[in-house]
Amino acid sequence: MTIKISSAKAKGRNLQKWACEQISKLLDLPWGYEDDKSIQPRTMGMKGTDVVLLSEARYRFPYDVECKATEKISLYADIEQAQKNTGPGRQWLLVHKRSRYRPIVIVDAEHFFELLRGLL
Repeated sequence: MTIKISSAKAKGRNLQKWACEQISKLLDLPWGYEDDKSIQPRTMGMKGTDVVLLSEARYRFPYDVECKATEKISLYADIEQAQKNTGPGRQWLLVHKRSRYRPIVIVDAEHFFELLRGLL
């Protein structure tokens, strides 16, 4: 059974909104589609990261976020896309969501262990 294109795009938009909301809660900064929001979901079909971070949000959240709402994961192709959209001095972060499962976050392993070293 195939999913309609409009349904697939809606799933992607919902995951982008979810990621924006989580970053917003973490940083206590507003999110939305308006120009005055620090955290914005990228318009579908536009180039670049799926979550647009502006000003303070970009400074405080050092990740460029790629979102994938798919039933089958193409892990290395998705990571490659995330890496291509990552700016200098920033880390890539991949958010993946499959129907009826909670979203997962994928980051570079060396970066993950650097984060843990800073906490322990």
